[in-house]
Amino acid sequence: MTLPVRRPGRALALLTAKARATADLGAASWPDRLAQDLHDLDADWRESAEVCADVAWTARAAGHSVLDLLPPAQVTAAGPDPVTTRTFRHLYLSALRFDFRCPTLQALVEQLPDTALRSLDCYSRALYAFALLGQSRPAGLTVMDEVLAEAGEHDKTLHVLLHGLWLGQDLDQGTQRLLALSARPAFAPGTDPIVLFRRAGALRRLGRYDDGLAALDRALDLLPPGDIAVHADLVRERSLICAARDLHQRLPARAFGGTPT
Repeated sequence: MTLPVRRPGRALALLTAKARATADLGAASWPDRLAQDLHDLDADWRESAEVCADVAWTARAAGHSVLDLLPPAQVTAAGPDPVTTRTFRHLYLSALRFDFRCPTLQALVEQLPDTALRSLDCYSRALYAFALLGQSRPAGLTVMDEVLAEAGEHDKTLHVLLHGLWLGQDLDQGTQRLLALSARPAFAPGTDPIVLFRRAGALRRLGRYDDGLAALDRALDLLPPGDIAVHADLVRERSLICAARDLHQRLPARAFGGTPT
């Protein structure tokens, strides 16, 4: 199958590449098929990120994670061409991110040859920043700022950084940075349930429980029907906010010898 490589029709071609990759995830060849399609399209890093992040998530949810199909050596080695190399890295690093395997993701990137590290695309560097941020490593903030300077309002990249800030618990001004990032123009409509979910967690850490609940209730309203896993995360966060608010309300009574109600 030959995919169109010029606009108009490029967006459709990328959707077709994504659909072809996810049509038969039980076949071990789907990463190679996707790499070939993106190569034929001469996809840039933004387009590769858009497709690979979604495909890696879908494959993981279907029980066919790319982590079971690609050896790490294939991700760190140079492929037959830059697009293919980048496709495998985007798929594999995204899968590690979805599994919260921050140390493994960090180690894999740091195993790349110096030439590959110096030329690493913006989205791969965002995934590296995620790994560092998720471990509350200050270096992650530096990498994040470098990525933001290049990424602009590319929402997939911003989501990766937002995820890292949400996961890291001991970052300098981490919650404030998360709230600032979630207010970027790319997220301006305020209709992304994942962004609202991340905001709710940050607001809980700041003790802004009512604001957190409002963000979470809006996220629940906006979540597509049938997204069971994310729905469970939202409900869990709502329970955490309610528990934290209740504890906060009870503390003054205890401090003054009162009886909790």
